[in-house]
Amino acid sequence: MNRVLGSAPAPLPQRILLQGKYEALTMIRNGEQLILAVVMPLLAMVGLKVTPLLDGLGSSRIDIAVPGVLALCAMSTAFTGQGIATGFDRRYGVLRFLSTTPLGRTGLIAGKILAVLAVLVLQVLVVGAVALILGWQPNPAGWLPGLALLVLGAAAFTALGLLVAGTVRPEATLAITNLLWILLGALGGIVLPVERQPALAQAIVHYLPSGALGQALRDAFLHGSLNGGAALILLLWTVLAGAAAIRWFKWN
Repeated sequence: MNRVLGSAPAPLPQRILLQGKYEALTMIRNGEQLILAVVMPLLAMVGLKVTPLLDGLGSSRIDIAVPGVLALCAMSTAFTGQGIATGFDRRYGVLRFLSTTPLGRTGLIAGKILAVLAVLVLQVLVVGAVALILGWQPNPAGWLPGLALLVLGAAAFTALGLLVAGTVRPEATLAITNLLWILLGALGGIVLPVERQPALAQAIVHYLPSGALGQALRDAFLHGSLNGGAALILLLWTVLAGAAAIRWFKWN
């Protein structure tokens, strides 16, 4: 009878899948988020290719630049994009509505992570295709650890974005996520390796999710190796930020 009347909720995996599909389509149709997710990383990659910022770190500027740009894609979509979108969903009552459904906090966070991963696939395809045209030659052995670390980094940044969006006012979320995107992009070791960071920043960059992801992807695509320390740091950020978001996330 419950199934006939439609009163029984769908299984949790199906709820998460539907939420992830909705979130992904919303992100793809949003022009501002596409600029942040695709256009800005492409501009950063071209800029690093034609300027001497990476000279002295390897034989090819593009080989050094692309891993950091892929990491920037993950941060742009998972942290800034999801953080801002979730913050304004709170403001307009969307999250208050979701709180009355069987989706729940865990399902909402899982659905958003799934949406981020779907968009991240498109980012990797687009950025990777342009990078190959520009002469990128990744280490073949680095694809498996590189993509695994990219997924882990996206999970960490999604958890951080939801933590910010779920605990402060929407206007503050907009300011915080954009400010951190600029600071982490410039000084967080995500695009520019630690060797190119100011002396004061070098001491902490490795412990930031941006620095850990950027360095891990460079190790993977340049040398075909797995940076276990960076992976552990990303895992800790994912677990701690995810637990905090589930614990303190506010629906309104």
